[in-house]
Amino acid sequence: MTHRQGRFGAGRSVLTLVAALGTLAGSALVGAAPASAAPQWTRLAKGVRYGQFDLSGAAGPAHAHVLSVDLRAPRVRVELLNPGAVAARATVSRQATAQGALAGVNGDFFNISETQHPGVEATGASVGPAIAHGRVLKGAVPDGQRFGPALPPGTSTEDVFGVGTDRRARLDDLTLDGSVRTPQGLLPLGGLNQYALPVGSVGAFTSDWGNVSRVRATCGTDTDRAAPCSTDTYEVTVRAGHVVAAAGTPGHGPIAANTTVLVGREAGAQELRKLAVGSTVKVRHRLVAASSRVPYRFALGGYPVLEGGRALPGLDDTTSAVRTAVGISDGGRTLYLLALDGAPDYRGGLTIAEVARAMRRLGSVDAFSLDGGGSTTMAARLPGASSVTALNHPSGGAERPVPNGIGVFSG
Repeated sequence: MTHRQGRFGAGRSVLTLVAALGTLAGSALVGAAPASAAPQWTRLAKGVRYGQFDLSGAAGPAHAHVLSVDLRAPRVRVELLNPGAVAARATVSRQATAQGALAGVNGDFFNISETQHPGVEATGASVGPAIAHGRVLKGAVPDGQRFGPALPPGTSTEDVFGVGTDRRARLDDLTLDGSVRTPQGLLPLGGLNQYALPVGSVGAFTSDWGNVSRVRATCGTDTDRAAPCSTDTYEVTVRAGHVVAAAGTPGHGPIAANTTVLVGREAGAQELRKLAVGSTVKVRHRLVAASSRVPYRFALGGYPVLEGGRALPGLDDTTSAVRTAVGISDGGRTLYLLALDGAPDYRGGLTIAEVARAMRRLGSVDAFSLDGGGSTTMAARLPGASSVTALNHPSGGAERPVPNGIGVFSG
């Protein structure tokens, strides 16, 4: 039982899902098989299989690439794919190759552009929380600051898909809990390595952030991503528990290890101005799970579409697009990673409601939507291949660089 199940009604199951026949040959598409055909899978490693399926959606035929991952297999695990910094992007195949993954899909929605704020650099950072190898990388931006389609009712940017130290996958919420202790008192921490901070708050940036400017964190409001950037900002650099530098505007460039840059806007900026160079400052932060008591080894953001076998109420069933999703079954021991194909014949894609129904047909009890459109990518090293390559056709014609993903490892 998950923390939301009591609020959800039953989902519908009207999507036709049929298996593709024949052997797999790279990213070649195959035609629809009879509805009675059994799925045909190619084994990538013990516990990891790849298959292709045709689906019928409101916008026409869609084609899905699916990875089945058995987390009970001793050498199989999933981890966060990332380019080495929160504010950075790379293609899924490049991230998987660099980290030694067998396969992977793209992950969270992200700060892809800044057309509303001329002169402000888009960070490329993801929307939701992120944990890699048990280490917290970032928190979630305010709901009004997210990029991507409208969130289903009852969900937020704090929603995550994750795998615990018990090797079981689950859906959860991860909330930032942090503080900044100064000589003047205790300040709440409003953000961690986020491209957007709540109005009036103080956010922390660490070496995990990367080289990108921190100005974007002070733009927009909690309810309006396009609102102007704040004119009341301040930044202090803390090293070894003491303020070593201060600036009137957020800076850029790498942050040294064991160093934290605090960025304040409005009331948060006013509090930071009270800190002189040499002041003692202690920064504390963690992500608190709403449901699981098991620590997360890996987590990333998106939003749920299926929980306890039921589709979330209010899922959009009008807008079709190329999509990426991950499903959970067998008490968190089996995963289904799904990426739709973006080739012209299938570019209509599916609605979010259709994705939920498709994931349930695959056997998922819970399912989670990830970034889609030009970001949707599934990459893997197929049997006999020497490298990881994209298996689907990205809708933009080539892989889009993304901030993170779900990596499947074997060995």
